[in-house]
Amino acid sequence: MSDVPMAVEASGRLADFLTRHPRLAVLTGAGVSTESGIPDYRDASGAWKCSPPMQHQQFMSSHAARQRYWARALVGFRTLHRARPGVAHTALAQLEAEGLVAGVITQNVDGLHQKAGSRRVIDLHGRAEQVRCMQCGALRMRHDLHAELAECNPHWLDREAVAMPDGDADLESDFSDFQVPGCRRCGQGVWKPDVVFFGDSVPGERVARARAMIDEAGALLVIGSSLMVYSGYRFARQAAGASKPIACLNLGHTRADALYTLKVEAPVGETLNAVSAMLIGAGQAAG
Repeated sequence: MSDVPMAVEASGRLADFLTRHPRLAVLTGAGVSTESGIPDYRDASGAWKCSPPMQHQQFMSSHAARQRYWARALVGFRTLHRARPGVAHTALAQLEAEGLVAGVITQNVDGLHQKAGSRRVIDLHGRAEQVRCMQCGALRMRHDLHAELAECNPHWLDREAVAMPDGDADLESDFSDFQVPGCRRCGQGVWKPDVVFFGDSVPGERVARARAMIDEAGALLVIGSSLMVYSGYRFARQAAGASKPIACLNLGHTRADALYTLKVEAPVGETLNAVSAMLIGAGQAAG
């Protein structure tokens, strides 16, 4: 059987789920943004593709760890900064505009759902485009900090490396001479991306808003996530505990496979684009 009939069949099953459960909550992961050129963390079995990212405690307790992080970020963040919404982001924004999607809870930190036009988005793990002083709480746009990093470390600007998820780079070197400026407002604070690192906790207010979105929705759709980390998996458990139907569009194994009413293993962007065309076209024809 060719891939085209399989893709059409997959899109049809997912479109039928959305038709039966309109105004559903959507939970997205890295697989939504891979077509925008942003790598993901895990393979089809849910295992790490690369070394696990830096832990929160490691970043906060070690100057050497921060040197390594910001040096790699100065090289790798270019990919995240240049990324533009893919067809998956656009399709979800269109489905929201048509009233078929109530909102998006995303584990991604790239802001691409908003750039595509989605209006109700909960950035579960924060946004990588800004940084926060861990001493005084000051916020700063990340590109501004990167300009200061580049000014302090001009010899790093010609480095090239393979981009990693969340603006990191696959780069090993002697980082001991890399200069990391502190917060000028308080004079002693550490700048950290305004995102939830591994080993840190999602702010309670953000979790409460995400739980409320799922409570209000009639069903949940998981897209492009293995749900291997609890911060996302908890919402599948919440929906299952409330007997809400759950569909999943993901290539490969996920932690919540036993909870799904429907699982579709097909390319994310192509499938969502076809679903959007089916449902929006059907709605216009009916009108």
